[in-house]
Amino acid sequence: MTRHLFGALPDGSPVEEFTLRAGAIEARIITWGAVLRDLVVRDRAGRPRQVVLGLNTIEDYLVHSRNFGAICGRVVNRIAGARMTIDGVSCTLTPNFRGRHTLHGGASGFSRRVWSVAAADEASVTLDLHSPHGEEGFPGAVRARCIWRVEPPAVLRVVLTATTDAPTAVNLAPHAYFNLDGAATIDAHLLEVAADFYTPTDPDGIPTGEIRTVAATPFDFRGGRRLGDAPRPEGGYDVNLVLRRAGAAPGLLPVATLGSADGALAMEVRTTEPGLQLYDATGLDLPVIGVDGRRYGPRAGLAIEPQHFPDAVHHAHFPSVILRPGETRRQETAFVFS
Repeated sequence: MTRHLFGALPDGSPVEEFTLRAGAIEARIITWGAVLRDLVVRDRAGRPRQVVLGLNTIEDYLVHSRNFGAICGRVVNRIAGARMTIDGVSCTLTPNFRGRHTLHGGASGFSRRVWSVAAADEASVTLDLHSPHGEEGFPGAVRARCIWRVEPPAVLRVVLTATTDAPTAVNLAPHAYFNLDGAATIDAHLLEVAADFYTPTDPDGIPTGEIRTVAATPFDFRGGRRLGDAPRPEGGYDVNLVLRRAGAAPGLLPVATLGSADGALAMEVRTTEPGLQLYDATGLDLPVIGVDGRRYGPRAGLAIEPQHFPDAVHHAHFPSVILRPGETRRQETAFVFS
């Protein structure tokens, strides 16, 4: 493990970077946003590949990041109307999405905070974050922990936990964008997802509360297909898939596989979560160079975000994101390369 200063925020707060190594995998993590900045794995021919979108300076992250590699919270994804009610108490949140909804925890969510270093070794780093009562309008003080770990032969694991001193909402998620072969887009990547249903949304991306079958929709990846193949949703992919967990024991479950266009590298996603948000960044157009020397344009990477469902605070039949004192919210996801 190597540890060095990555940069500093405008207020002088230092941002550190950790390089983790094990087997055929190497990850770089920065303390701002607990971001996975770079991930290098070896393909089936033994060649190293950079497989996530990342940026080169903290200044680029502050201005241009689309949550690249970050841990999003306190509540990832959307909360309709920037309001929620817990135990009869109404909470007004920061409306940082289209002026009327909350997205990824608000204007200064977990993905834009510097996390403190609790522990580090050759293959892992443990980062902690304290979110005070009232931050972005959320009730209760929350203590969150993120553990990034690499394991041989080529596994990246992330474990997220949170506790609170008052009832609140918590839904953490990693937000890495994957591109397994360095092509300009991920359109030729092959994706398979064990999801029979999805949660339809309104034009703002807010779930309607319905749970529909993926059959005969652009969201049917049960048999595996190329991301660029028809049918494709207008405006690209930004959807929550309901993972096939019925009857499964608690714990990690294989839910998705992403394959490179050239067939030389695959990634299996295993998670404890009930939902998988897919976002293909159709509107992406960065003016700066990424960590792999490329400029990221539309669909340069696929965000694969294991999480509870969006806007769950307004839909009692969705898996609950309410966290209470004495409880620990825990999420684990493993990205397994072969």
